[in-house]
Amino acid sequence: MDRKNFIKTTGIGIGVALIPGVSVSKSILGEDRSTADLESKIIRDGNGDVLNVLGDIQTHKLVGSDTDNQIVEWVDDVEPGVGIPPHIHTKEDEIFRVIAGQIEIMVDGKTTVLQAGDTAFAPKNISHAWTVVGTEKAKMITSAFPAGIEMMFQELSDLPPGPPNFETVAKICGNHGISFVK
Repeated sequence: MDRKNFIKTTGIGIGVALIPGVSVSKSILGEDRSTADLESKIIRDGNGDVLNVLGDIQTHKLVGSDTDNQIVEWVDDVEPGVGIPPHIHTKEDEIFRVIAGQIEIMVDGKTTVLQAGDTAFAPKNISHAWTVVGTEKAKMITSAFPAGIEMMFQELSDLPPGPPNFETVAKICGNHGISFVK
């Protein structure tokens, strides 16, 4: 059966026609969130807001204000040896996609080395960490959802240059639902 006949025979077409401004997907899914305020974006490779987050050079491509707080996405451009120690997020899930270099990642106690083209998923409430291994810089696209973590990254990037004070870093991260584990 083609789509037109399906809509006609199920009565969905009549229901939608009688309710102005309601799309089929919204009426079927019961979704009431409007995306009318969102704008499409094209962000070129070299564009975005660059933050130095304790040695993790992040270029933020999409932030919560761009996505109705659904997702934030940034590109990590990181030197060998730089990484993030084991920690747990209580608010957001993360996806890591390696574009270049090698990232040793630990998720839920399991460690592996990701190569270009590999992806890892770290759900909230699960310990994870990563470190750039090998001799070349790594480039990784990281997504977190829902958005909000970008505010923590801004606070961390505003810290004075030099070795960070771990207590200060832990407090900022804790304020955003992230704790470090031993």
